[in-house]
Amino acid sequence: MLRKCYAPLILTKTFWTPRVTLIRLRTMMITLLVLTTLASLAVTSPVLPTQTWPPAFCNKLECPKYTTVKTTKDYEERIYKAAKWTSTIVSGMEYNPAVSEGFMKLFSYIEGNNKKKAVIPMTAPVATKVEHGQGPYCKTNFTVSFFVPFADQADPPQPSAADVFTNPLPQMTAFVKSFGGFAKEKDWTETAQALAESLDNATISYHKDFYYTAGYNSPFQLFDRHNEVWFIKAD
Repeated sequence: MLRKCYAPLILTKTFWTPRVTLIRLRTMMITLLVLTTLASLAVTSPVLPTQTWPPAFCNKLECPKYTTVKTTKDYEERIYKAAKWTSTIVSGMEYNPAVSEGFMKLFSYIEGNNKKKAVIPMTAPVATKVEHGQGPYCKTNFTVSFFVPFADQADPPQPSAADVFTNPLPQMTAFVKSFGGFAKEKDWTETAQALAESLDNATISYHKDFYYTAGYNSPFQLFDRHNEVWFIKAD
């Protein structure tokens, strides 16, 4: 019968000394602690959405800077930096005629109807603050605004028209719901109602007496249109 031969396993005295064993045990415990901590961080740390600037829906125009802090299936939560806008207020019963009137006043401003006679680049979005009057037959105030380009934020050209003004807005948190297509007044209203319902269901505090609409596209752009409704978080 053949006998299998094995090289003898030599355990040196140094390997088994209490000092070396203690060092190895301590190293293993530290390694385990580090791995456990990293695993815990991987589970509990929030993962914020990757954000590029400017967003594609700005269509290469300057638009106000914001940070997305939360995204759900119903809305996006953004923090907008404080910024200046150029605004005009139009009162009326219907959204589209009022916004069109406000747009033309602001377009005249950026085309040179300002104290510097400066031609100012178009920006995005055309934002409209909608404040409904009290009662079914009261007029709504529509504050139509163009974002002031970054180069002019410190000192915007003063409007020549009495009903156009520089409008500094503070930092604000906006709850945003987006939709596509050519937006009609019904689309804005229904989107605002859906967003308000989502915020109410989530017991989120927001200003209920007004909201913003934001349109990002020229009327000549037929596809990939982007529209938003904003409610502003209440302090």
